[in-house]
Amino acid sequence: MPSSVIGKIQYDPGTKSLEVHFVSGLIYVYHDVPQPIYAAFLSFREKGIYFNRHIKDKYRFTKLPGIQT
Repeated sequence: MPSSVIGKIQYDPGTKSLEVHFVSGLIYVYHDVPQPIYAAFLSFREKGIYFNRHIKDKYRFTKLPGIQT
């Protein structure tokens, strides 16, 4: 998953939670994200662009404690 901003993404289909780990160390969990959004996010070449267009400011989120670098 090459991205200069996003280091890792995980999805829980049971809760529709999308966990996004940024290379900065910040971690956010986006709630009620439909599986097709996650699947498109995975397959989209430029993860940061997809995230900004289709996830950021579109879903409720929780910021998790992370290591900021």
